[in-house]
Amino acid sequence: MTALDLSSPVAVVGTGTMGQGIAQVALVAGHPVRLYDAAPGRAREAADAIGARLDRLVEKDRLTGAGRDAARARLTAAETLDGLAGCALVVEAVVERLDVKQELFRALEDVVGDDCLLATNTSSLSVTAVGGALRVPGRFVGLHFFNPAPLLPLVEVVSGFATDAASATRAYETARAWGKTPVNCADTPGFLVNRIARPFYAEALAVYEDRGADPATVDAVLRESGGFRMGAFELTDLIGQDVNESVTHSVWQAFFQDVRFTPSLAQRRLVESGRLGRKSGQGWYDYRDGAGRPEPHTAGPAEAPAYVVVEGDLGPAAELVALIREAGVEVRPEGGPGEGRIVLPGGGTLCLTDGEPPVSEDLVHFDLALDYRAATRIALSASRRVRPGLLSEATGLFQALGKKVSVIGDVPGMIVARTVARIIDLAFDAVAKGVAAPEDVDTAMRLGVNYPLGPFAWSRRLGDTWAYYLLADLHEWEPSGRCAPSLALHRHVKAAEYRESNRS
Repeated sequence: MTALDLSSPVAVVGTGTMGQGIAQVALVAGHPVRLYDAAPGRAREAADAIGARLDRLVEKDRLTGAGRDAARARLTAAETLDGLAGCALVVEAVVERLDVKQELFRALEDVVGDDCLLATNTSSLSVTAVGGALRVPGRFVGLHFFNPAPLLPLVEVVSGFATDAASATRAYETARAWGKTPVNCADTPGFLVNRIARPFYAEALAVYEDRGADPATVDAVLRESGGFRMGAFELTDLIGQDVNESVTHSVWQAFFQDVRFTPSLAQRRLVESGRLGRKSGQGWYDYRDGAGRPEPHTAGPAEAPAYVVVEGDLGPAAELVALIREAGVEVRPEGGPGEGRIVLPGGGTLCLTDGEPPVSEDLVHFDLALDYRAATRIALSASRRVRPGLLSEATGLFQALGKKVSVIGDVPGMIVARTVARIIDLAFDAVAKGVAAPEDVDTAMRLGVNYPLGPFAWSRRLGDTWAYYLLADLHEWEPSGRCAPSLALHRHVKAAEYRESNRS
């Protein structure tokens, strides 16, 4: 089954921002496009708006004048649903209500042929449920574009329970022919991106609710140490707190209130107060005229230690040894097996967070970094009774490496580490349940939410067992089940350990 022929008309129902974007994508790809909206005159207005965007593409040399004129000639506004007769594909982008979408598609079946592919752009409803009311449900599929559709490459091609494989393949190939990067996934709450991305927001909110760090500090650590494009608090302000909370609540309810997806009370209070983010002028941050941006916590200057002793293997933080030497700090290695640690001259120990809080007065944890050489900030965590001077030594060491240092509370798993571990876990769980292939998961998370690495690439970089044991430790300290490693990750780790034992 191949992509739709470019001569095949494509219809878009619903002409809001997303509907206009999808129509523009199909139009620029070369299809005749018909727009329909239940509100009188709205389709015509949308056609004019798309025409204006085509003009801007010409101004930016992304489209020729002849290409614009040809595209405009292929774009029409339908006054009624009957005007969509003969279309080969209809994509729906109307309000997120199951009854509205079902009624629309039942009406469309009376207009289009049985060979017409029907697609919903829903981000929160079940594709199976939307298509369940259809006479020919096998030709129904999810085509979930990301906003803005003309710019973002990812399209989730979602197969409902009744979707024919041929229909999913045709939708996939058509999206690819439109210049998009499609990924296949089964009909599951949140599909791929909105399911696997929940911990990015949830762990930041958990750190905040536990008074481990303020939003500005959490965001700075996620960006400057974790390598994420934006921090969780600034991203939810951009998305809209009401929108982000609604998606979280929808996924949580759809998974029968699975504790792993529990919404945040802090975010609920923010929404109740009307602080919805950029669009309302206030969210976690203040966007009103003249408002200042809060600065992340950054430790003051501290003296670097003259030397450190490195014991064991530092694992994901192994590059620190070379960085310490390059900074002019003497490294006195001590061989031997065991978990890696850095011993400071005062006798205190510096370790990569392992999912437990730093309860000892002689211990400081540092957070995970995507790339310790490139990272510009490192978070440190210590117990409230940490020995005087130890935090200063640890701070001075990382400052000698050219890093800003943020000291947070004694949070198990800190910020980046617990976030990445939970994302990895949900990815393994999704693949084990047949939602998608690992390569599609990685593609979706890189392109859909701009993660620096996909979950499986992250797992390979950090080691097969890293996420599992960090989550197991977290679960011991927070035994609600929210951070408990999944059966899928457990099986993966045991298989990896079995392979390793056979090699030794």
